[in-house]
Amino acid sequence: MKILVIEDDADIASNIGQYFEDKGHQLDFAYSGNHGLELATGNRFDLIILDLMLPGKDGITVCREFREKARQDTPILMLTARDTLDDKISGFEAGTDDYLVKPFSLLELEVRVHALTRRGQAKKLPAVITIDNLELNQDTMQVTRANHPVKLKPKAFKILEYLMQNADRVIPRGELIEQIWTDDPPEGDPLRVHIHSLRKKIDKPFEQKLIHTVHGIGYRLGSDDL
Repeated sequence: MKILVIEDDADIASNIGQYFEDKGHQLDFAYSGNHGLELATGNRFDLIILDLMLPGKDGITVCREFREKARQDTPILMLTARDTLDDKISGFEAGTDDYLVKPFSLLELEVRVHALTRRGQAKKLPAVITIDNLELNQDTMQVTRANHPVKLKPKAFKILEYLMQNADRVIPRGELIEQIWTDDPPEGDPLRVHIHSLRKKIDKPFEQKLIHTVHGIGYRLGSDDL
């Protein structure tokens, strides 16, 4: 299972990480709301553990913006030190799936995590994004255009996935770089190289071009030119 932990308390995050990694799960960590939202929207996780009180964007905001932007039904378990009805209502309205009040036992956390993921798997549909005759499966990382398979390296896949998740929106270069490389921006201009490679595989064999450059701003994926 791939889990994202968004928690600014390093001790709590470390304890959760060690507990679940010892059981064979893969974890990523963010210590602020802004970074957590970037990781959540730029990747696919089986579950998100989200603290309510965070620097930058708080947990309610992160949850709401993730549901609005990511088009994913990833289960979210919110951690909070505040056990009030109003807080819980706000969390559920923003899109969280469960609450766990601090302090908590790691065993109870594990039980709730497994309950949420089982519930999610029962209702889960194939995570396929389709734009024109281009299809991308977020679960299997398979891409096809007009039913022809397209082989992509991981970074190119992530770029295409983000473009398709935001189809017809002009995405600034800076936003795309932040989504793909998060807090480790690359030297040089690898984004341009990856876009060139994507065009060769996605667009060159076909009359209809889907990847468009918006000069001076960034890129857009869609069936029509602006």
